[in-house]
Amino acid sequence: MTRGFYIGRFQPYHNGHHNMVKTIADEVDELVLGIGSAGDSHTTHDPFTAGERIMMLTKSLQEFDLTTYSVPIEDLDRNSVWVSHVQSMSPSFDVAYSNNPLVIRLFNEAGIEVRQSPMFNRDVLEGSEVRERMISDGDWQSLVPDACVDVIHEIGGIERIQQVAESDSNGD
Repeated sequence: MTRGFYIGRFQPYHNGHHNMVKTIADEVDELVLGIGSAGDSHTTHDPFTAGERIMMLTKSLQEFDLTTYSVPIEDLDRNSVWVSHVQSMSPSFDVAYSNNPLVIRLFNEAGIEVRQSPMFNRDVLEGSEVRERMISDGDWQSLVPDACVDVIHEIGGIERIQQVAESDSNGD
């Protein structure tokens, strides 16, 4: 049995992440999803809580025939011990998946195999684009799985991100 590990902030979980999981699902029997920056929420950069992101993942991944585990991973400001921090919070895994150069470097230095996958429509499928469309009442729904749309509506996510994006400045 092979267990993989894939980390992301998932702010929100979008179709780029979903396509990555689809690719990973062909290579592993089980997948651990690390919810990065787990302690951050209620900002325009990180609007959703770790629990809300777990809901997005759990509901969106039901379509795959794959056992998954979602694990919140809080930020650690010491890269040299980050991998051991991840390992302490996660079920054991055989291979990590990432396209992030720092994450790849840290896992490689720890002796963990890292596999990369092609990016999917990266110019549009990135969290900042989805969040910006949420703030401006644009079409964000086409960029995330339907189950994720449902979770965002359930938690009042659009109202939240729009409210925290407002400025309290009077222009001075």
